[in-house]
Amino acid sequence: MSQRSAIPSTLADALWRIYRRPDPAPLWERGGNLPWNDPAFSARMLREHLDESHGAASRVAAERAAQLEWLWARLGLSPGSRVLDLTCGPGLYAVPLAGRGCHVTGVDFGPAAIAHARRLAAEAGVAERCVFIEADVRDYQPPAGAFDAALFLYGQLAVFPRAEAAALLRKVAGALRPGGRLCVELLDPARVDKADSSWWFTDDKGLWGDRPFLHLGERRWDEAERTSVERYLILHLESGHLDEIILCDQTYAVEEMTELMRASGFATVAAYPAWDGVALYDAEEWVVYLAEC
Repeated sequence: MSQRSAIPSTLADALWRIYRRPDPAPLWERGGNLPWNDPAFSARMLREHLDESHGAASRVAAERAAQLEWLWARLGLSPGSRVLDLTCGPGLYAVPLAGRGCHVTGVDFGPAAIAHARRLAAEAGVAERCVFIEADVRDYQPPAGAFDAALFLYGQLAVFPRAEAAALLRKVAGALRPGGRLCVELLDPARVDKADSSWWFTDDKGLWGDRPFLHLGERRWDEAERTSVERYLILHLESGHLDEIILCDQTYAVEEMTELMRASGFATVAAYPAWDGVALYDAEEWVVYLAEC
């Protein structure tokens, strides 16, 4: 019996796929994003969003509260303001804004996240001021001039290629009234990790699965495109099934993003490095942009 045939065929196929993988992974392969809309993945991601022991998926409550104070002031919000929260996740910003009297529309294509946001709004007694839409933000068509402010937080604009990011910014500009404001949070390109790296670990519960799995991770930096690409290979040990996920993260120099926002219909753009002094554990990693129509 050959050495290969002694291994169950599903597992053998998975190992050969790993062996033959292109390195680096192609940029924007299969969209270059996490499978947010997969129900099982969405449920596991929700668990991470709500875990107050870390800020990897959503920031912890105290940090969100500090951000909300900044957003309230910088976006010029008041009771009755209409806010569009793109990639809203489980409503951890939208519902508190509604609690202050805003009317919030949240858009996300994670089914578990949207379901939680609706529950959270109902529990907080603000469901009448919240609309949560399960959709890809690229497909969502907001009504023209309907909003006073918009949010695109925690680097989510960077998971789209430049052309798609530009289209999203134009869409948001069209959705805002004259004088409406957009807040975008992006990684500071000077702080982005540009070193190639790889890692592995095993677990039986986490973001990547709820049965024993082996996680193999790789990160590569494409200098020409100023984009990082991470590949996650998750080998499910009981079945031998292999999941491959590629996540791209586009970086922008402050000058490039400022010009892109202006070209998308915003009259003024201000950049605030390190979250403008807001007390976040990783504030130095970020630049916050405030654009006004």
